[in-house]
Amino acid sequence: MDNWDEIRTAYQVARIGTVSGAADVLGVHHATVIRHIDALEGRLGAKLFQRHARGYTATEAGQELLKVAQATEDQFAHLAARIAGAGNDITGELVVTSLPGLSDLVTPTLVRLQTDYPDLRVRYVSDARLFRLEYGEAHVAIRAGGKPQEPDNVVQSFCTHRHGLYASPAYIARHGLPESETDLPRHRFVGPVDTESRAPYYRWLMALAPEGAVTFRANEDRVVLEAVTGGSAIGFLPVLLARRHPELVEVLPQRPEWDSPLWLVTHVDLHRTPRIQLFLKALKEDAQGCGMC
Repeated sequence: MDNWDEIRTAYQVARIGTVSGAADVLGVHHATVIRHIDALEGRLGAKLFQRHARGYTATEAGQELLKVAQATEDQFAHLAARIAGAGNDITGELVVTSLPGLSDLVTPTLVRLQTDYPDLRVRYVSDARLFRLEYGEAHVAIRAGGKPQEPDNVVQSFCTHRHGLYASPAYIARHGLPESETDLPRHRFVGPVDTESRAPYYRWLMALAPEGAVTFRANEDRVVLEAVTGGSAIGFLPVLLARRHPELVEVLPQRPEWDSPLWLVTHVDLHRTPRIQLFLKALKEDAQGCGMC
């Protein structure tokens, strides 16, 4: 509204009754108050105030304006309170995305937060796709590999995504275990559906074993887990997931070249909101608690 300053000025004059009092409340010069009133009366074509020695008294038209201005002022105050409350309360939707292999870390944190804050609505998407935070596709993205470079995002180092190479007792009973890296080509492996996978542990494997050694391909860690525990082949699993299956045997000691750095990525416009800060803090604590960091 182009003339809102003039209406607000007239409202304060009607409420207080003097130009000097309205000027003090608005933080302007008394000449500005008079100019606003004169302009508004000229625009409306009606006298809003009776001027007298003690100050200004609203006319009938001024009283009508006072009602409108009072209602508008109240609505603004109510809106400001709601916005402030929404910013401080842990409510609304929290959208998190990560690689599927991190669900064993992320899901318990989200469940715990939702237990503590029932008004928090959670949407967790585990997908290899790169979600665009600037378009609102997610509030927090957990990414692996090189440090994300998008200019409008806040990027924090998180922890290391560790993988190990595992076999089941059933597989070992049939095929034994590799004695060394040079023994890998004679064994069977679970590998990615995408033969151009950039996962460091798969690149390591492909450098040592022929493509024909990959006899089972899958794009979900849960499927890889079932193939490995079922004795179909040897496979790489997140260490956090493999810990839940103490029957599995590590085929080779873990190697640093199998690890991927993880990054917490948020958009600069939402980074400081309470629900996002709460989630980031809780996730870091949980990662430390389970030995990932």
